[in-house]
Amino acid sequence: MTSIDTAGAGPVRVVLADDEAMIRAGVRAILAADPGIEVVAEAGDGRAAVEAVRAHRPRVALLDIRMPRLDGLSAAAEIRRLVPQTATVMLTTFGEDDFIARALGHGASGFLLKSGDPRELIAGVHAVADGGAYLSPRVARRVIELGGGRLARRPVARDRTAGLTDREREVLALVGAGLSNAEIARRLYLVEGTVKTYLTSIFTRLDVRNRVQAAIVAYEAGLVEE
Repeated sequence: MTSIDTAGAGPVRVVLADDEAMIRAGVRAILAADPGIEVVAEAGDGRAAVEAVRAHRPRVALLDIRMPRLDGLSAAAEIRRLVPQTATVMLTTFGEDDFIARALGHGASGFLLKSGDPRELIAGVHAVADGGAYLSPRVARRVIELGGGRLARRPVARDRTAGLTDREREVLALVGAGLSNAEIARRLYLVEGTVKTYLTSIFTRLDVRNRVQAAIVAYEAGLVEE
């Protein structure tokens, strides 16, 4: 049986599932622009996606939500049960609020928009492959809106971030903007390991578990430029 690939052991191996061939071709082309990512299999429905993940055991499964035979959320649940080392990332169109809530509630590692910036797709794949989580910035904003009253929560969020150092606040703002660790390192002239150290401290200070939750705090606190 093929083993799960690990970070730093070659390209991030990805299974891509979408019932529209043109969408798959577009996503594959975007991912192919990054030599650190390799699409090892494609699937046109949820059931085929599960079987492809079982066969190839990638680091990341990119799953459309609306697919025949088995929808993306159900496929993600199956993948987590059968191949828990594979991170699942949902691909969707903007505005499917119920799906956003369900995906996050069922432990999806990422949520990306098909209409988003191609850089978000690449950053998202790398983030979840590294064991993190990733929300498209537009999805993060929508999650906050669905939670109700961003402005009402701003004082609380600002209190939560008040204990961060200036550098930690800079890092948090860039996480909220959707940048990967490598991009943050380049932006702030740091080494990537230092960024990871900052993130560990930020997660502890904010009492959050992953990048998604940290990004939401960044938005609520007003650290992310609109």
